[in-house]
Amino acid sequence: MAEAREHTLDGIVVREWLHPRPRCLVLLVHGYGEHIGRYEEVAGVLVAHGAAVFGPDHRGHGKSAGERVLVEDFEDVVTDVHAVAEFARTAHPDVPLVVVGHSMGGLIFARYAQRHGAGLTALVLSGPVIGDWELPRQLSALDEIPDIPINPAALSRDPAVGAAYAVDPLVWHGPMKRPTVESFLRTLETVAKDGDVGRLPLLWLHGDDDRLVPLSGSRPGVERLSGGVLTERIYPGARHEVFNETNRAEVFVDLTRFLDGVLGG
Repeated sequence: MAEAREHTLDGIVVREWLHPRPRCLVLLVHGYGEHIGRYEEVAGVLVAHGAAVFGPDHRGHGKSAGERVLVEDFEDVVTDVHAVAEFARTAHPDVPLVVVGHSMGGLIFARYAQRHGAGLTALVLSGPVIGDWELPRQLSALDEIPDIPINPAALSRDPAVGAAYAVDPLVWHGPMKRPTVESFLRTLETVAKDGDVGRLPLLWLHGDDDRLVPLSGSRPGVERLSGGVLTERIYPGARHEVFNETNRAEVFVDLTRFLDGVLGG
């Protein structure tokens, strides 16, 4: 397990996995309702491969301040994440920055790359909420959002992943909030309309049995976002959390090979 420490920036708790002489910075962001502590294994893989890794608990998530899972405007979340990136750069000012976002984190980094892509070396999207995601449209049409938690079995074929998620006190197990649903809809539309990310290398990782963020809905969004430097890895039978899947060793190899390609080593 990589050595780590925590920082607090304006109510946002940031976990730093340390590397004394990194060849790159990786900014890692989590998905809806969870927290960065669930990414210990992938952070360890990245540190072992030469990265210093920083990851926040988004406002209203995990250990960070704010009303639970309330996102009134994802533009504010992108601004928060950019502040984390600037904080990370103060520790390591002269190394390339790669961003890795899972699920909702993929939407955040898609928008981040549109706003701040000039400062990035590469973009990695894992099961990203992008393109045609039906869930927020369905929920917004209801008079009352039902209190139906995420089925832990939808996360991974590894039953231990779902079991740990179900009892994790830092995971939100309640209903989505209407302002958050509306923010998803607005930001999906903004990302779709705001153009591609040019020649920024993009790695897209997705399970073909992802029932939370289906592959078919994400594909048009990823393809619109990419400026043509797209590497995709679709994993047969894998569910939503490819970093926690039974074939995660394969996923980690694909991730580190991509990093070697963009970093030149």
